[in-house]
Amino acid sequence: MYTLIVTAKMNDADPLAWLADVLARIADHPANRIDELLPWNWKSRIALMRCAA
Repeated sequence: MYTLIVTAKMNDADPLAWLADVLARIADHPANRIDELLPWNWKSRIALMRCAA
């Protein structure tokens, strides 16, 4: 867990938001796009919706 939290912090992602989002999305996320959920590639749904607006 510590490694996940520190990795998220090092990539300027809120660890709690990242982990909660990844756990919520991982079951329905396509396996061939799993790299999108890594902290250095992750963007929260909220951030994506803000960019789209």
